[in-house]
Amino acid sequence: MPTVTFITADGEKSVIENAEGSLMEIAVDHDVEGIDGACGGVCSCATCHVKIPPEWRPRVGPATEAEKDIFEFEDEADENSRLGCQVELTEELDGLIVQVVEA
Repeated sequence: MPTVTFITADGEKSVIENAEGSLMEIAVDHDVEGIDGACGGVCSCATCHVKIPPEWRPRVGPATEAEKDIFEFEDEADENSRLGCQVELTEELDGLIVQVVEA
């Protein structure tokens, strides 16, 4: 099972081992500060906004059109932005480190 590290806006690290599900589900299940998942994972809010390091972007993949539509209203959004609810953690993403965007 993969491991993921969330770095919160205040620099705290939450390392979650044996993680399953989307980044949003994992963060909510482990009380990661800054990830609320208010919409329950249906890609209709930005309360699970994370930044993917450039070296991980090819493996994680680009934001979907639905994500891009939401990011139009987010000041902190850029090419590294993803909604955690839309990123399913797989073995290929073992070791992923993401930055939580402060809402």
